[in-house]
Amino acid sequence: MQFLAGNAVALLESGQQYFPALEAAIERAELEIFVQSYIFEDDRSGRRIADALARAAARGVAVRVMVDGFGGRSFVAGLESRLRDAGVQVLIYRRELRRFSLQRHRLRRLHRKLVVIDGCEAFVGGINIIDDYEPHGVQHPRYDYAVKVEGPLLEPILASAHRLWRLVAWASFQRREHHPLRAEARTEPAGEIRAAFVLRDNLRHRRAIEEAYLEAIARARRDIVIANAYFFPGRRFRHALAEAAARGVRITLLLQGLADHPMQAYATRALYPYFLACGMHLFEYHRSHLHAKVAVIDDHWATVGSSNIDAFSLLLAREANVVVDDVGFARQLRGSLEAAMAEGAQELRASDWRRLPLLRRGLSWLAYQCVRLAIGLAGLGRVH
Repeated sequence: MQFLAGNAVALLESGQQYFPALEAAIERAELEIFVQSYIFEDDRSGRRIADALARAAARGVAVRVMVDGFGGRSFVAGLESRLRDAGVQVLIYRRELRRFSLQRHRLRRLHRKLVVIDGCEAFVGGINIIDDYEPHGVQHPRYDYAVKVEGPLLEPILASAHRLWRLVAWASFQRREHHPLRAEARTEPAGEIRAAFVLRDNLRHRRAIEEAYLEAIARARRDIVIANAYFFPGRRFRHALAEAAARGVRITLLLQGLADHPMQAYATRALYPYFLACGMHLFEYHRSHLHAKVAVIDDHWATVGSSNIDAFSLLLAREANVVVDDVGFARQLRGSLEAAMAEGAQELRASDWRRLPLLRRGLSWLAYQCVRLAIGLAGLGRVH
C-alpha cells in the first residue's frame, strides 16, 4: 500500500450527497468517463445517472460503463440497450446465466463502485447506482459512504479502471483490442491529504484490503470504529481485534440491525458473544439499511470503500478502498458515524444476548454453520 501526498478527498454520505456530486461531474466531462458498479438499477437514481451518461456520449465523451452480471441483472434487462443506443460503451462483468451457483468461478464478482472522469476526479466507495430508499421500506435512506478524490491518487485509480476495462473487453470479445486513454491522470497536487488506493482481486491483491486493516489495527493505541454491512471476519481479523481490546483499545462495531440478507445477519450474530466477551462495544443500526464499509482508527487512519469484512469477500474478486491518513478527514468520518449511532443505533450488551429467546440464538448458530458450509463448498476452506 503506497500513500501519496497532495490529494483532496471529500466525504460523501449516502446517495443524497453522492448522486448530485456524481451527476455534476458527469455533466462537466469533456473526454472520458469510466463507470464500474456492482449494481446499476433501472430506477429513478439509475435512470438519472444513465441520462447524464447518454448526454455526455452525445457531446463526444468516451463513456465506458461496466456492470456486474449478477448485481446488474435489471441493468442488463433495461438500461444496457438504452445506453448502447446512446453511444455508450457497455461491458458486463461475468454475465449471469444462472441465478444460483456455488461454483467458485461463478461467484467472483465485480463489487467495486468506482467512477473516473477526465482523469481529474474519481469517486470510490460503497454506494451502488440505486435509489437510497427501498420500495415500501423504511422512511430513511440507505446508510452508506463514498469519497471524491482529486490529486496524485488519480494515477493508480485511473490505471486500475483502464486495466480492468481492457481485460474484460478482451475476455468478452476473445481478441485483443486497443483501448487507449483519451484523458491521462492529472496528478498535480489538489490538497494536503495523504491517501492510498487499495485493490482486492483474486490474483495479485487477494488480501490487500484485509492486510491494510490488520496493519492499522495492530498499530492502534486509543480506539477503533468499524461500520460494516456484512461483518463475518475470519480468525485472523477477530484475533487482531481481540488483541487490540486486550491492550486497552476501545473498539466500536456498528453493524446491520435491519438485515437485507437475513442468513448472513444471523451468522454474524452468532459471533456477538465473542465480541462482547472481549470488551468490544457493539451497535446495531436500525434506522435504515446499513450498507457502509468504513473504519476510523486513532483519529487519523480511515478507510472508505466497497469491501466487506467477511469471508465471502474473498469471492468478490474486484474491490476498491481508499485509505486516508489525515486527522481532519478521520474526525469528519468519526463525527458522521457517531451521529448515525446516536440517531439510529442500539447498543447491545452481553445481558441482551443472554435474554434472547433460545430459538433466535439457535437460528444464529444454524446460520453460522450454513455460512461456513457454503464457504467450504465454494472452495475457500474453513472459517475458524
